[in-house]
Amino acid sequence: MTTRQDTTPRTGCVIDADGRVTFRLPAPPAAARPRLLLRLRPKKGRPEQTLLHLDLEPGDADGRAHAVLEPRPELPEGRWDLYLLPEPGAERQRLRPGPRDLRALVDGHLRDRSSPVAVRVPYVTKDGFLALRTWLRTAHAEALTLGVEDQAITVAARLHGARLHDTATVRLRLRGTDTVREVRPRTDGDAHGFSFTVDPGDLAAGAPHAGRAWDAFVQPAADAPQVRIGRLLDDVADRKHVHVFPAINARGSVLRPYYTVDNDLAIEETVHSPTCPK
Repeated sequence: MTTRQDTTPRTGCVIDADGRVTFRLPAPPAAARPRLLLRLRPKKGRPEQTLLHLDLEPGDADGRAHAVLEPRPELPEGRWDLYLLPEPGAERQRLRPGPRDLRALVDGHLRDRSSPVAVRVPYVTKDGFLALRTWLRTAHAEALTLGVEDQAITVAARLHGARLHDTATVRLRLRGTDTVREVRPRTDGDAHGFSFTVDPGDLAAGAPHAGRAWDAFVQPAADAPQVRIGRLLDDVADRKHVHVFPAINARGSVLRPYYTVDNDLAIEETVHSPTCPK
């Protein structure tokens, strides 16, 4: 039996601290006028609408071409699939990943960001292709540390793109409802850093219920829009199954903090089921 060889071009990339991404791949024939295509992945059942084309510059000494995605304009939030257009009118080709240099993103949480907060993270999809995860938010609260101990969840975070005021509150919203629990944050005094602690009593909302989730926000001032708390400012595109936290068992419920598919912070609530003695 013969195995079909994968001839999909391998594309490497490097990203700098400003979000500029340089893609490099084997150079197609110069006469073909090749381009890279970035396609914002549409929601299920929706047609594709947002496409971005980048010119591929001629190959350098090592025979590789490159295309540069500049920091501006900011890309809409979502997942972008990458394709090669070998020449005008040709069928597009999905790109396999080569080396990815994401070192500039590792300490991204240490740099304060202005509004809007734009984030880009190259990553490899589950089926092995190169893609780009982007976030674009007016403001963002970056979760720096998250601890679960003494029957409580403690989060330290930093606000980007906005400033905290004396009336700031952390708001935990029961997903799919108007139910909100407020927690007073402890601020660092620089109008950006804050922390808060949640215990099971803060989320009491009737009888224990399986499958509920509480989404975490900070409201910088009494009349300000809510800002989602999450962790976006590093090199991890999909955090949900990377950072797994212990749970709290109390009042018939099990509470566990987690990151959603969008890397936003939430607290999952399930019903506590005591184990039977052996």
